[in-house]
Amino acid sequence: MAGYLTRRLGQIVFTILAMSVVIFGITQVLPGNVAYVIAGQFATPDQIAAIETRLGLNDPMWQQFLRWAGAALQGDLGTSMVMSRPVGPLVAEALGRSAQLAGVSFLLVAMIGVVVGVVSGVRAGGWFDRVALVVTWLSVAMPQFFIAIVLVLLFSGHLGWLPATGYTPISGGVLNWLSHLILPVATLVVGLFAHVASLQRASMIETLGASYVRAARAKGLSERKVITRHALRNALIPTVTVLTLDLGILMGGIVVVETVFSYPGLGRLMITAVEQKDLPVLQASVLTVTVIYAFANLIADLCYLALDPRLRTGHAGVR
Repeated sequence: MAGYLTRRLGQIVFTILAMSVVIFGITQVLPGNVAYVIAGQFATPDQIAAIETRLGLNDPMWQQFLRWAGAALQGDLGTSMVMSRPVGPLVAEALGRSAQLAGVSFLLVAMIGVVVGVVSGVRAGGWFDRVALVVTWLSVAMPQFFIAIVLVLLFSGHLGWLPATGYTPISGGVLNWLSHLILPVATLVVGLFAHVASLQRASMIETLGASYVRAARAKGLSERKVITRHALRNALIPTVTVLTLDLGILMGGIVVVETVFSYPGLGRLMITAVEQKDLPVLQASVLTVTVIYAFANLIADLCYLALDPRLRTGHAGVR
């Protein structure tokens, strides 16, 4: 296990280094010039040139990258070109808010998706299964921005039950905090739980038809024990994979959801950084998402080992 973890951590480090090069390169070719954003539309060419020199924008790209990467390795993510604030605290604050949104959404997606998928698989062809199939089809068919707009029009505009935008920290009251989370979380959950439910249903149906499940039934075990002790554990393995993928989709979906609901998280910070050509903020934000996704894959692999003992012998089949 120690050797496996060492190899996987080495792969993660290589992935992060490679992505840092890609991220820096992409941000350098974005159209626009942050100097014009800082100086304003009435700035003179001399003022623009002075800002470019001060920010090092005229230096060769490789020199800018080495300066940025060297500082990042020391924990310094730079200073926002527009807000003149250290990037680290900016990203940390936004990530903390996004973590609340993503964490609640991910737990609900996992719980609802697994429960719906298991029940649908066990009672395949029944009324619950048919209703679940229709709901999951509709969920997959509707884009997240459409779901968000419908929820805002219904629960904020028409009924007036929930705020349409903004964020309140939990220190401002649990109910107030929850009221600002409900609509964004609901948008993410509706858009993602269908992937988990559909795969869990298919995996459950396949597992219930396996020979070891038939053998367990032949021994006289109750259907509940057959499902919980034998079928469910193995049926969950593919679901762990799709949950990991959904975590990546969730991070992408947060950008849309936070923009629609004016939620001050990491996704909103990235959009603002793109609009203002604030490259240090954009680079740090995207790199943070990359690190999160890389470690999410590691956690998924460890879950494979916990769910399927066969993978522990030589780690066969683990990515």
